[in-house]
Amino acid sequence: MRWTALLAGVCLVGLGGLEGLGHGGAAQLRGARVAGRIIMLEKGNHTPSRDLGAAVVWLERAPGPARPGVAEIVINDKQFVPGVVVVPVGSTVRFTNHDPFDHNVFSVSEPNQFDLGQYGRGEAKEWTFAGRGLVRVFCNVHPRMVAFVQVMATRYYTQPGRDGSFVLEDVPPGPYTLRVWHERSPEVARDLTVGPAGVTGLEVQLDARGFRRVPHKNKYGKDYPTNAGRERY
Repeated sequence: MRWTALLAGVCLVGLGGLEGLGHGGAAQLRGARVAGRIIMLEKGNHTPSRDLGAAVVWLERAPGPARPGVAEIVINDKQFVPGVVVVPVGSTVRFTNHDPFDHNVFSVSEPNQFDLGQYGRGEAKEWTFAGRGLVRVFCNVHPRMVAFVQVMATRYYTQPGRDGSFVLEDVPPGPYTLRVWHERSPEVARDLTVGPAGVTGLEVQLDARGFRRVPHKNKYGKDYPTNAGRERY
């Protein structure tokens, strides 16, 4: 099997990767299981990583997306919660402000650019994501706020458990590319052939040793004010 490392730029999952596949127990599954575990290389060999559950695992070259749905990201104490959401193409994400002051949620990630404008406590605004890919979401008022929406054109995706373990069920036999994304690591891709018996015991290694958080621009493409990040609200 061939590994390929791909450089990439980045709550609670609102929609499951197997939504739309039907209901029932294991006896009704028509495909195979793909299962494994993610590990993360950290600076100074510090282990274990505490944010493995923020990764996203999916199969490329798989059948089409799950049915679109609605997910929610809440804004609380100047944070997006959860920080990573995974949805099928065509899904809507609602951004609900629980803070006692205004926020302005926006993204410049193509082809899903949007600007929800400034809105206050108790208000919610939403956006429908029509294009697949990673969407970086920011606040135009508070520069340290960031969330990620992974928009999937496949129904075979998941997020790992806190221990890094993941399972994809009911996968039709055939060739795929298994991809793993995490904010703090270059994206990793692995060619994978799924047979009738499935694939288990996979180990995917991510590398966060070179991660460095880079400041982003505001929605106008300019730097935030110099006192940004120290604001009173």
